[in-house]
Amino acid sequence: MSASTDRARQVGADRLRAALPPSARRRLLSARLRARQTTARARVLPDFMLIGGQRCGTSSLFKWLSRHPDVVPSLRKEIDYFSLDHQRGDAWYRAHFPLSTRRSLAERRGRPSLSFEATPTYLFDPRAPARAHQLVPDAKLIVVLRDPVERAVSHYHHNVRHGLESLRLMDALAAEESRLAPEWARIGHDPDHRAIALRRFSYVARGRYAEQLTRWRGHYPVEQFLVLRSDELFGTPVAAFDRICDFLGVARWQPPEFRNYSYVDALDGSYQPPPADAARLLADALAAPGAALHELLGDPFTWP
Repeated sequence: MSASTDRARQVGADRLRAALPPSARRRLLSARLRARQTTARARVLPDFMLIGGQRCGTSSLFKWLSRHPDVVPSLRKEIDYFSLDHQRGDAWYRAHFPLSTRRSLAERRGRPSLSFEATPTYLFDPRAPARAHQLVPDAKLIVVLRDPVERAVSHYHHNVRHGLESLRLMDALAAEESRLAPEWARIGHDPDHRAIALRRFSYVARGRYAEQLTRWRGHYPVEQFLVLRSDELFGTPVAAFDRICDFLGVARWQPPEFRNYSYVDALDGSYQPPPADAARLLADALAAPGAALHELLGDPFTWP
């Protein structure tokens, strides 16, 4: 399939999905999950997970990997089981993955069949590492990190586009601590609290990558992680994707096109640079976390 044909097909699918009202999409997904839960115990668990970060390229990487002939994606991206929806139980989680017979058939043909999911909230949510390790201790973990200042600005504009943020950027940054404090406190005594505000308004907090990776490393050994920069993923996608295939133990392969799947239209992701005061606030707030990440991961993870 040519890149242009592939793009047209994908854009058409995205537009068709977007045309379906969210309530209808939720009902359809719920019906499918209910049906698949009856065979939950006959389904595989993920061999690897894209655990974040948010606004760092996981949507595109999910699409690229989903098309690899030796990889089978979850029923949908962003399951949120180990963060927001753990109370739904592991039968609900397993319903997102393929039947084990699919893997058996692939293995008979001499091919691997790896299952995976991608949920950016996992890297940030402090409850996720222990929950994940309890169910999938052998899963490999892929982390994509973006310059945290750029990530925060992108996160803010994503919220604005979706009607989730009404404050100006500077005001939203100033309000972050007061917005998140009640959520941090509540998840401390209510493990099943969905903590939506943590997901929405963590502009600076999500950029503290080192503390998030350290939490995960407390449960998984270093060799089960692959950490990539988002500018590597989009700037040199062939080399980055080869690294990912090697890490997963599947054949090197390329999709028809390494396109950015975050937006249906190219202009959907465009926005003005942040005001100078907001840029300074973000740079100051994220300087120490940036130094901590450099200490943890080395020179490739030094941000401008």
